[in-house]
Amino acid sequence: MLASSSQSAKLVELFLSEGKKQKFTKNEYIIRSGESPSGIFYIHRGIVKAYDLTKYQEENLLIIRKSTEIFPLIWALTGQERSVIYQSLSNTVTYKISRDSFLEHLNKNPKALAPILDMTVEMYRLHSERILNLEYRTVRERLVSFMLTTAERFSVDETPNSKKLEVSLRHQDIASSINATRETISRELSNLEKKGLIIKNGPYFILKDIATLKKIIQ
Repeated sequence: MLASSSQSAKLVELFLSEGKKQKFTKNEYIIRSGESPSGIFYIHRGIVKAYDLTKYQEENLLIIRKSTEIFPLIWALTGQERSVIYQSLSNTVTYKISRDSFLEHLNKNPKALAPILDMTVEMYRLHSERILNLEYRTVRERLVSFMLTTAERFSVDETPNSKKLEVSLRHQDIASSINATRETISRELSNLEKKGLIIKNGPYFILKDIATLKKIIQ
């Protein structure tokens, strides 16, 4: 990471001191389809899903944002709008500032670019991993790879070999991320559950045997 703790803290302070606090309930839209961003959002608490719609009006998951992250980052830096929908996956609290305020802060504080660059690199890494995931030949391999990658960002350890994914994922979200159908994902998840590798706990998945899951993609 390039940013120091003090540089990251100053960026957060910008949003907390000048931003408009907003609360969103689970599944509430933050930026709707076809809507221009009204500002730049800092996620103080919660999880936000970013997705677009295919020409068949099916959801295509792009990325899931977590607390301490900023969105829409590309628009914030370039001003280029994309038809991306942002929706809360949990009760979420954000702080919103204008793009002008954001850019003015960066221009006056060049060192503030470090935490933004860290976020940009992380976003690039996640999208690169998604592309690499498609190199796996079978849906099962792509599914397991997706689950393990998601666990790196959204999980708590239950045991040394077990993790609970603390993000609610629909079968369609997973399917759109790994180029599969929802029906195939449902079938593969069922097979993994029968083997005791993954279980569903309410809206969340628990990876019960990380070591065996890793062997599937090795």
